[in-house]
Amino acid sequence: MVSFSRMISSVSVALALVSVSSVLAAPVPEVSSLSTRDITVPSPAFVIYSDLFTPDPNVLGDPSKYAGYNVINLSFLTVSKGPFDQVLRWQQLPADTKATVKAQYAAAGIQIMASAFGQTDAPTTAGLDPAAIAAQFGQFVLDNGLDGIDVDYEDLDAINKGDGAGEAWVAAFTRALRATLPQGQFVLSHAPIAPWLAPNAAFAAGAYVQVNKEVGDLIDFYNIQFYNQGTNYQDCDSLLNAAQAPFTGSSLFEIASNGFALDKLVIGKPATAADVGPPPSGLMDPATLGTCVDQAATKGWKGGVMVFQDPHADSAWIQAAKGTAFQ
Repeated sequence: MVSFSRMISSVSVALALVSVSSVLAAPVPEVSSLSTRDITVPSPAFVIYSDLFTPDPNVLGDPSKYAGYNVINLSFLTVSKGPFDQVLRWQQLPADTKATVKAQYAAAGIQIMASAFGQTDAPTTAGLDPAAIAAQFGQFVLDNGLDGIDVDYEDLDAINKGDGAGEAWVAAFTRALRATLPQGQFVLSHAPIAPWLAPNAAFAAGAYVQVNKEVGDLIDFYNIQFYNQGTNYQDCDSLLNAAQAPFTGSSLFEIASNGFALDKLVIGKPATAADVGPPPSGLMDPATLGTCVDQAATKGWKGGVMVFQDPHADSAWIQAAKGTAFQ
């Protein structure tokens, strides 16, 4: 996700990893027992990322402000900076406050998750161990009473290199996460950029097409970033039916034909121009997006909608983006 600058070195990442470990070494009580825990994966998923600081002392405020959403991703849990922004604020809450807030949001039908990595992290390029990072991030979810984790892997250099190391890293990380966060008890989503979900010579080892082949059965849904790719995904046709060059094959229904389960595909959009790179960047107003959602729904899709980010998006944003199909 667009959030921070992209300057990372393997040395700084390795040093920051030590600080992550120290944070995770002091767990707070779990909100629910793992042995009795079960969870329903939201379908359709209506997801909002909460990255920017909010003034509410309980991090999120009253659940009514998120009416229409069923997942909030607190951003970001990183290796380069440790828990950061909203994830850090959540981690710092007293255990009883976490439990109270989680109970309020559960009653409202909203799951609270952590989002991992983001634009600042390049764990494959830095040579980090996927199993070790997964164990630490999974334990963070357990220790902080969260409903799951979203994997916003954006190590562009690793995927662009085309040697398969990036794909293998993501697959190994996903398998290791599921060892700590079992299916049926925790939600595990991924948030890849849309071009990675289509065969393309620029991603010679397959990008997320390969990841999906290896571990797609372990991933509950994909928050697809349909933005920051020039004029692509600016209208319903390139978003749903026929993406433009150089990322042909990466529209919603083309992605489904690339081996992805249609109902796991969540359409992701930025809330405002402030949340993406230079225009046009795939930005759509929510009402226009709602017309695309309605078109997709008539063809059998019901994956859902993701927006980056709170507080730029609100309940009115997601209600408009749902069109008439999901009201």
